[in-house]
Amino acid sequence: MKATEDLPCPCGRAASYRHCCGRLHAQFAASGELSADSAETLMRSRYSAYVLDELAYLQATWHASTRPAELSPNEPGLKWLGLEVKKHGQLDADHAWVEFVARCKLGGRAQRLQERSRFVRENGAWFYLDGELG
Repeated sequence: MKATEDLPCPCGRAASYRHCCGRLHAQFAASGELSADSAETLMRSRYSAYVLDELAYLQATWHASTRPAELSPNEPGLKWLGLEVKKHGQLDADHAWVEFVARCKLGGRAQRLQERSRFVRENGAWFYLDGELG
């Protein structure tokens, strides 16, 4: 069991990591299966994966057409401060978007990432496609 499993989920929902994003990360680690039931849930689980350096999960949930060849772990000293989902919507059964703000601190400097992300569902699994910075 990871030390983080009983802590609040990094994604900001009122649940422990184990009962929120941790179950998606664990299911992927055990079976390779992606099981987010919505684009918003996938986006939250990806934020938690960034916080916890779950790079394999991030790669797997990134659509093949836009996926980078590799991802780097968090820089030493990076502290993720929180996630706020501003809005989200479903365009049709297989396309959705999520607008969010993620905050972090590195070297004493606060940083803020605001993005409107696009998601696509293929064969029942949601994938991050790309995003527009806000």
